[in-house]
Amino acid sequence: MRLVVQGQRLLPAQITHLARLTGGRARLLSAQACYFDVAAPLPQAAAWCEENHLDCACVPDALTLDSIRLVVMDMDSTLIAIECIDEIADMLGLKPQVAAITESAMRGEIEFAESLRRRVALLAGLDESALQRVYDERLRLNPGAEFMLAELKKHRIKTLLVSGGFTFFTDRLKARLGLDHACANTLEIVNGKLTGKVLGRIVDAQGKADALNRVRTELGLSKDQVIAIGDGANDLKMMTVAGASIAYHAKPVVRTQATFALSHVGLEGVIHLFSRHK
Repeated sequence: MRLVVQGQRLLPAQITHLARLTGGRARLLSAQACYFDVAAPLPQAAAWCEENHLDCACVPDALTLDSIRLVVMDMDSTLIAIECIDEIADMLGLKPQVAAITESAMRGEIEFAESLRRRVALLAGLDESALQRVYDERLRLNPGAEFMLAELKKHRIKTLLVSGGFTFFTDRLKARLGLDHACANTLEIVNGKLTGKVLGRIVDAQGKADALNRVRTELGLSKDQVIAIGDGANDLKMMTVAGASIAYHAKPVVRTQATFALSHVGLEGVIHLFSRHK
């Protein structure tokens, strides 16, 4: 297996120390990432990495970019740096109230569908032009997102953006970034204004898992060929039905249940996890 270590920057002294801990030679992937061939997980190396604000993961040798055929990712706070519904609420001066509900749902304290209904209800009467303003003025990709997506395309890995957020944003990101599939909730808009309701079945935790399984089946893939990336409790079910999962700058409840965790690097870290030295 590979012990993959990543940070904002890997110092030579850090690499040397890790080589002593692992008894192996570092194989550099970039200025931010390297790996060591190891026979088993090394708790002492993991503890040292944690103390030094480095991400550390033991990755099976068979799990590489060549073995992955589908990457499924959450949108808010995973692919992008904002929670869209919080920014929409800010247009009404209601961001603190909505953000508090969002945070509670992300920690798994409130059932997601109920939390979404409560938040969307607060948006009733907002002009739909506010959605475009959020997209144009506030939506930003998380660091490393474009690199990650370019590498996935290079390896012919399909992508699915699945969100408890809204199709207004997922559809635009799908077109802009060349994603293969997208699934999210649809806001009801009448006469140019949000009604405070969501149309159809809410894409909650089970909805995300169902979307992953649906696309996986359509592509004729096995579970082991699928990776899921998320940050909140609403992502746990879809992460469970993937072959491996990545907690990206995630809540503790997600980090403890994911296969891997990235807490100190950007989305380029997804690629480094599954890369091999040439």
